[in-house]
Amino acid sequence: MRIAIGADWVGYQHKHELIKLLETAGHDVMDMGGESEKANHYPIYAERVGRAILNQEADWGILICGTGIGMSIASNKIKGIRAALCHDAFTTHLSRNHNNANVLCMGAWVVSIPHAKELVDLFIHAPYDGDRHVPRLEMINQIDEGFSICGGVDL
Repeated sequence: MRIAIGADWVGYQHKHELIKLLETAGHDVMDMGGESEKANHYPIYAERVGRAILNQEADWGILICGTGIGMSIASNKIKGIRAALCHDAFTTHLSRNHNNANVLCMGAWVVSIPHAKELVDLFIHAPYDGDRHVPRLEMINQIDEGFSICGGVDL
């Protein structure tokens, strides 16, 4: 599997530990930055990871900042990205199972490195159920395209 990973300065150590885990498991990992624990701007890495997925250079993405909130907001601005902010096994599993998320966002201040490793393993192995969830993802795609799904005027 091809996985793009990025982190701001707060998530830098998490990112390096996750890269080791993923490479040991045989995955092709693309390190999209940041390059140090020096303060930097998380939207840069969110965009890099999202674009790697859209350009089909990566199958999945992982983003880490302090809380994961900024990364999830920034990456979800990219049409076609379904980034899920997850800090526990239940939401991580359902992000793939129900929402077919293609980016896992986590907070380094919220999730320990050992727990982050568990969540990454769960995320990349959890299947998408499809079935009853397909119409909902189609609605999300319509919103991405600028259409209203509320029966009102197109956005």
